[in-house]
Parts: sequence; C-alpha cells; structure tokens
Amino acid sequence: MPDRLPEFRLGSVLSTSFTATLTERRGDPVERIPTPQRLLDWLAVNGLPVGSCTTDEFTLARQLREAIHAAATARASDHPLPPQAVRTINDRTTQGRPAPVLTLDGRREWRLDGVTDALAVIAADAIGILTGEREGRMALCASPTCRAAFFDTSRSRSRRWCEMNTCGNRQKKARFLANQRRTGGDTPAGDA
Repeated sequence: MPDRLPEFRLGSVLSTSFTATLTERRGDPVERIPTPQRLLDWLAVNGLPVGSCTTDEFTLARQLREAIHAAATARASDHPLPPQAVRTINDRTTQGRPAPVLTLDGRREWRLDGVTDALAVIAADAIGILTGEREGRMALCASPTCRAAFFDTSRSRSRRWCEMNTCGNRQKKARFLANQRRTGGDTPAGDA
C-alpha cells in the first residue's frame, strides 16, 4: 500500500496557504508538495489549474514558497525583508503573465498558460499582504514546532495559531495533559 500523502492546509489567503505546504518547520517537517504532480494538485485545489509541471518549475515553486515564508516571518517579527526573498518574489511576479477573467456567474478565474503564471498569482498575493495593501497583519503561529507565518484577518488581530484545528488544539491538549500531571489527574471528567 503506498504512503498516504498529507492533506493540504487550505486557508483564506493564497500566499500563506502556499507556505503551509511545508509545515512543522521547527519540529519534524511535513512536506505537502513532495512532487511536481502534488504541486499541480495544490494549484488546482486553489483555483490555479495548469496542465503540467517541469522539474525546474517545481524548483522555482519551492523557492517562491520559502521566499514568501522568509519575508512573512520578517514582517511578522518587525525585521527588514530579506533581500533574496524580495528578489525571488519579484522575479516570480514579473516572469508570469496570468490574466484574471470574469465568469458568467460573477466569479474571478485565472487564465494561466502554466506553472510560471500560477506562481505569479501567488507572488502577487504575497506582495499584497506584505505591503499592507490588504487589511490584516502578519503573525507567526505560537506553536514552538510550527512557527508558520499566517495573515491574521480576525477582528481583533490577535490570532495565535496558524490553524486552531491543528496547532491550537495540539497546544491546548498539551496544556491540559500538563495540568493533569501536575494536579495528579484529580479533575472530574465534566470539568475537563
């Protein structure tokens, strides 16, 4: 039976969802796009379907992912943007020629000729959040093994976790178990 690939983490912000294709960066990293085909799957799920992906395009995609992560981490930490990350993001936006098109049902879709165009859409989205053009703030996941950069659009701008269903719940469970050990497990079942 073949190894099962990890599920994608899909968020509402394209570029930070793209950086979430590598998770647990400070723990046991989980690569969610280990192959060019898996990158094509991720692009399709995110409304950027293209037909094929070369090895070189796959390498460019992973370089873009790491550049966005580095720039988002710097922004969230109030540090200067890394020059190499900025160059990589800018290179990806200028190499592609994606075209937004209006569908008959009033949605925007992207007309893409290939991976280069899809990467340009992702890079442009990153520029929008890194420059403050979109309402929200860059933040880093509070999980010590994750530390994913995410774009916080919550009303209070005080979100702590990249995803509550994964990192948040894992941290809450760890805190609960630590409290159980410290108190000897005396907490009644209904109070947990």
